[in-house]
Amino acid sequence: MKKQHIIRLIVASMLVTLLATPRSAVAQQVASDTAQKVTKAGTTAIWGKIDGVAIEAAVEGPSTEATPLQVACVFEYTEGDIFNSPPALPAAANGMVHLDQALGGIITDIRKTGKFSGHALETLLITPPAGTISAGKLLLIGLGDRTKFTPELMITIASVAMREALKLGVPSFAFASDLKDAGIDSPTALVAGYEVKGAFEAYRTQAYLKSKKMSDDTPLTKMTFLAGQAFFTTAGEGIKEAIATFNN
Repeated sequence: MKKQHIIRLIVASMLVTLLATPRSAVAQQVASDTAQKVTKAGTTAIWGKIDGVAIEAAVEGPSTEATPLQVACVFEYTEGDIFNSPPALPAAANGMVHLDQALGGIITDIRKTGKFSGHALETLLITPPAGTISAGKLLLIGLGDRTKFTPELMITIASVAMREALKLGVPSFAFASDLKDAGIDSPTALVAGYEVKGAFEAYRTQAYLKSKKMSDDTPLTKMTFLAGQAFFTTAGEGIKEAIATFNN
Protein backbone atom coordinates (compact mmCIF):
# COMPACT_ATOMS: atom_id res chain seq x y z
CA MET A 1 0.00 0.00 0.00
CA LYS A 2 2.81 2.37 0.85
CA LYS A 3 4.38 1.75 -2.57
CA GLN A 4 1.10 2.51 -4.37
CA HIS A 5 0.70 5.68 -2.32
CA ILE A 6 4.18 6.86 -3.31
CA ILE A 7 3.45 6.20 -7.01
CA ARG A 8 0.22 8.23 -6.75
CA LEU A 9 2.14 11.12 -5.20
CA ILE A 10 4.74 11.05 -8.02
CA VAL A 11 2.09 11.02 -10.76
CA ALA A 12 0.18 13.83 -9.06
CA SER A 13 3.36 15.89 -8.82
CA MET A 14 4.06 15.38 -12.55
CA LEU A 15 0.54 16.47 -13.46
CA VAL A 16 0.82 19.61 -11.35
CA THR A 17 4.13 20.50 -13.05
CA LEU A 18 2.69 20.02 -16.55
CA LEU A 19 -0.44 22.05 -15.75
CA ALA A 20 1.65 24.81 -14.21
CA THR A 21 3.89 25.16 -17.27
CA PRO A 22 2.98 28.44 -19.01
CA ARG A 23 1.50 28.07 -22.47
CA SER A 24 3.90 30.74 -23.65
CA ALA A 25 6.87 28.49 -22.79
CA VAL A 26 5.39 25.68 -24.86
CA ALA A 27 4.70 28.07 -27.71
CA GLN A 28 8.26 29.37 -27.57
CA GLN A 29 9.62 25.83 -27.84
CA VAL A 30 7.42 25.09 -30.86
CA ALA A 31 8.44 28.37 -32.46
CA SER A 32 12.10 27.51 -31.91
CA ASP A 33 11.70 24.08 -33.47
CA THR A 34 9.98 25.50 -36.57
CA ALA A 35 11.91 28.76 -36.89
CA GLN A 36 13.74 27.73 -40.03
CA LYS A 37 11.82 28.54 -43.18
CA VAL A 38 11.84 25.62 -45.59
CA THR A 39 12.65 26.71 -49.14
CA LYS A 40 11.66 24.75 -52.22
CA ALA A 41 14.37 22.55 -53.72
CA GLY A 42 15.91 24.10 -56.81
CA THR A 43 15.42 27.68 -55.62
CA THR A 44 18.19 30.10 -56.59
CA ALA A 45 18.81 33.76 -55.87
CA ILE A 46 21.50 36.27 -56.74
CA TRP A 47 22.13 38.13 -53.50
CA GLY A 48 24.41 40.73 -55.05
CA LYS A 49 27.80 41.24 -56.68
CA ILE A 50 31.34 41.89 -55.52
CA ASP A 51 33.76 43.33 -58.08
CA GLY A 52 31.43 42.18 -60.84
CA VAL A 53 31.19 38.60 -59.56
CA ALA A 54 27.61 37.45 -58.97
CA ILE A 55 27.01 35.87 -55.55
CA GLU A 56 24.36 33.20 -55.86
CA ALA A 57 22.73 30.88 -53.35
CA ALA A 58 20.98 27.69 -54.41
CA VAL A 59 18.94 24.98 -52.73
CA GLU A 60 20.84 22.20 -54.43
CA GLY A 61 23.13 19.35 -53.49
CA PRO A 62 26.79 19.10 -54.54
CA SER A 63 26.04 15.97 -56.58
CA THR A 64 23.42 17.68 -58.78
CA GLU A 65 24.64 21.27 -59.08
CA ALA A 66 25.66 21.92 -62.69
CA THR A 67 28.97 23.78 -62.45
CA PRO A 68 32.51 23.61 -63.87
CA LEU A 69 33.85 23.10 -60.33
CA GLN A 70 32.14 21.85 -57.20
CA VAL A 71 33.88 22.46 -53.87
CA ALA A 72 32.84 20.22 -50.96
CA CYS A 73 34.21 20.17 -47.42
CA VAL A 74 34.85 17.14 -45.21
CA PHE A 75 36.16 16.53 -41.70
CA GLU A 76 38.78 14.00 -40.74
CA TYR A 77 37.21 10.56 -40.93
CA THR A 78 35.34 8.95 -38.07
CA GLU A 79 33.54 5.64 -38.56
CA GLY A 80 30.32 6.13 -40.52
CA ASP A 81 30.38 9.87 -39.86
CA ILE A 82 28.33 11.18 -42.77
CA PHE A 83 25.76 8.40 -42.41
CA ASN A 84 25.12 8.47 -38.65
CA SER A 85 21.93 10.44 -38.04
CA PRO A 86 21.85 12.19 -35.68
CA PRO A 87 24.16 14.10 -35.53
CA ALA A 88 24.51 13.94 -39.34
CA LEU A 89 21.48 14.96 -41.40
CA PRO A 90 19.16 12.14 -42.51
CA ALA A 91 20.29 10.55 -45.77
CA ALA A 92 17.39 12.03 -47.76
CA ALA A 93 18.55 15.57 -46.91
CA ASN A 94 22.29 14.90 -46.73
CA GLY A 95 24.13 16.32 -49.74
CA MET A 96 27.44 14.69 -48.79
CA VAL A 97 25.80 11.26 -48.65
CA HIS A 98 24.34 11.83 -52.12
CA LEU A 99 27.72 12.99 -53.43
CA ASP A 100 29.52 9.98 -51.98
CA GLN A 101 26.93 7.56 -53.33
CA ALA A 102 26.95 9.14 -56.80
CA LEU A 103 30.71 8.57 -56.91
CA GLY A 104 30.45 4.95 -55.83
CA GLY A 105 31.56 5.59 -52.24
CA ILE A 106 34.92 7.07 -53.22
CA ILE A 107 34.77 9.90 -50.65
CA THR A 108 34.28 7.48 -47.78
CA ASP A 109 36.90 5.11 -49.24
CA ILE A 110 39.71 7.66 -49.58
CA ARG A 111 39.02 9.09 -46.12
CA LYS A 112 38.68 5.73 -44.39
CA THR A 113 41.89 4.39 -45.92
CA GLY A 114 43.84 7.57 -45.23
CA LYS A 115 44.45 8.42 -48.88
CA PHE A 116 42.83 11.78 -48.10
CA SER A 117 42.91 12.58 -44.42
CA GLY A 118 40.69 15.64 -44.39
CA HIS A 119 43.17 17.66 -42.33
CA ALA A 120 42.31 21.35 -42.17
CA LEU A 121 43.00 23.03 -45.55
CA GLU A 122 44.10 19.77 -47.22
CA THR A 123 42.83 19.63 -50.81
CA LEU A 124 42.13 16.91 -53.35
CA LEU A 125 40.97 17.44 -56.94
CA ILE A 126 38.79 14.71 -58.48
CA THR A 127 37.65 14.33 -62.08
CA PRO A 128 34.25 12.63 -61.83
CA PRO A 129 33.45 9.93 -64.42
CA ALA A 130 30.78 10.90 -66.93
CA GLY A 131 27.25 10.35 -65.69
CA THR A 132 28.09 10.44 -61.99
CA ILE A 133 27.68 14.01 -60.79
CA SER A 134 26.79 17.24 -62.60
CA ALA A 135 30.06 19.09 -61.91
CA GLY A 136 33.03 18.97 -64.27
CA LYS A 137 35.51 18.79 -61.37
CA LEU A 138 35.20 18.12 -57.64
CA LEU A 139 37.53 19.76 -55.13
CA LEU A 140 37.53 18.37 -51.60
CA ILE A 141 38.82 20.62 -48.83
CA GLY A 142 39.57 19.24 -45.37
CA LEU A 143 37.99 20.77 -42.28
CA GLY A 144 40.19 18.96 -39.76
CA ASP A 145 39.09 17.55 -36.41
CA ARG A 146 35.33 18.07 -35.99
CA THR A 147 35.72 18.48 -32.22
CA LYS A 148 37.94 21.52 -32.78
CA PHE A 149 35.83 23.24 -35.43
CA THR A 150 35.11 26.96 -35.11
CA PRO A 151 33.08 29.06 -37.58
CA GLU A 152 36.09 31.31 -38.22
CA LEU A 153 37.82 28.42 -39.99
CA MET A 154 35.44 28.92 -42.92
CA ILE A 155 37.17 32.21 -43.78
CA THR A 156 40.35 30.33 -44.64
CA ILE A 157 38.50 27.39 -46.19
CA ALA A 158 36.66 29.69 -48.60
CA SER A 159 39.89 31.52 -49.36
CA VAL A 160 41.49 28.22 -50.39
CA ALA A 161 38.44 27.39 -52.50
CA MET A 162 38.64 30.68 -54.36
CA ARG A 163 42.37 30.43 -55.02
CA GLU A 164 42.05 26.88 -56.33
CA ALA A 165 39.14 27.90 -58.58
CA LEU A 166 41.20 30.75 -60.03
CA LYS A 167 44.14 28.42 -60.63
CA LEU A 168 41.85 26.09 -62.58
CA GLY A 169 40.58 28.99 -64.67
CA VAL A 170 36.89 28.14 -64.28
CA PRO A 171 34.38 30.93 -65.02
CA SER A 172 32.25 29.95 -62.01
CA PHE A 173 32.13 27.43 -59.19
CA ALA A 174 29.87 26.16 -56.43
CA PHE A 175 30.76 25.89 -52.76
CA ALA A 176 29.23 23.49 -50.21
CA SER A 177 30.49 23.70 -46.64
CA ASP A 178 28.60 20.47 -45.73
CA LEU A 179 28.70 21.43 -42.03
CA LYS A 180 25.04 20.63 -41.41
CA ASP A 181 25.40 17.35 -43.33
CA ALA A 182 28.19 16.41 -40.95
CA GLY A 183 26.08 17.20 -37.89
CA ILE A 184 27.81 20.44 -36.90
CA ASP A 185 25.31 22.83 -35.32
CA SER A 186 26.99 25.91 -36.78
CA PRO A 187 25.52 29.46 -36.91
CA THR A 188 24.31 29.51 -40.51
CA ALA A 189 24.30 33.25 -41.23
CA LEU A 190 27.66 33.81 -39.56
CA VAL A 191 29.28 30.93 -41.44
CA ALA A 192 27.87 32.11 -44.79
CA GLY A 193 29.22 35.59 -44.13
CA TYR A 194 32.64 34.21 -43.25
CA GLU A 195 32.67 32.21 -46.49
CA VAL A 196 31.98 35.32 -48.56
CA LYS A 197 34.65 37.22 -46.63
CA GLY A 198 37.32 34.57 -47.14
CA ALA A 199 36.52 33.97 -50.80
CA PHE A 200 36.53 37.59 -51.87
CA GLU A 201 39.47 38.73 -49.81
CA ALA A 202 41.36 36.04 -51.75
CA TYR A 203 39.79 37.21 -55.02
CA ARG A 204 40.90 40.78 -54.40
CA THR A 205 44.42 39.66 -53.57
CA GLN A 206 44.66 37.84 -56.89
CA ALA A 207 43.19 40.86 -58.69
CA TYR A 208 45.86 43.04 -57.08
CA LEU A 209 48.58 40.67 -58.27
CA LYS A 210 47.09 40.73 -61.75
CA SER A 211 47.20 44.53 -61.74
CA LYS A 212 50.92 44.21 -61.06
CA LYS A 213 51.25 41.70 -63.93
CA MET A 214 52.08 38.95 -61.45
CA SER A 215 49.03 36.77 -62.10
CA ASP A 216 47.16 35.63 -65.18
CA ASP A 217 44.02 34.35 -63.43
CA THR A 218 40.82 34.36 -65.47
CA PRO A 219 38.22 36.66 -63.87
CA LEU A 220 35.32 34.86 -62.20
CA THR A 221 31.71 35.56 -63.20
CA LYS A 222 29.80 33.75 -60.44
CA MET A 223 30.21 31.92 -57.14
CA THR A 224 27.30 29.78 -55.92
CA PHE A 225 26.79 28.88 -52.27
CA LEU A 226 24.76 25.70 -51.79
CA ALA A 227 22.31 25.51 -48.90
CA GLY A 228 19.78 23.03 -47.60
CA GLN A 229 16.07 23.76 -47.76
CA ALA A 230 15.92 24.72 -44.08
CA PHE A 231 18.94 27.04 -44.24
CA PHE A 232 18.59 28.96 -47.52
CA THR A 233 16.94 32.08 -46.08
CA THR A 234 19.24 32.35 -43.07
CA ALA A 235 22.35 31.80 -45.21
CA GLY A 236 21.13 34.51 -47.56
CA GLU A 237 20.98 37.00 -44.72
CA GLY A 238 24.61 36.35 -43.85
CA ILE A 239 25.66 36.53 -47.50
CA LYS A 240 23.92 39.87 -48.06
CA GLU A 241 25.52 41.39 -44.96
CA ALA A 242 28.96 40.25 -46.12
CA ILE A 243 28.41 41.64 -49.62
CA ALA A 244 27.50 45.00 -48.11
CA THR A 245 30.81 45.20 -46.25
CA PHE A 246 32.72 44.75 -49.52
CA ASN A 247 30.66 47.33 -51.40
CA ASN A 248 30.69 50.10 -48.79
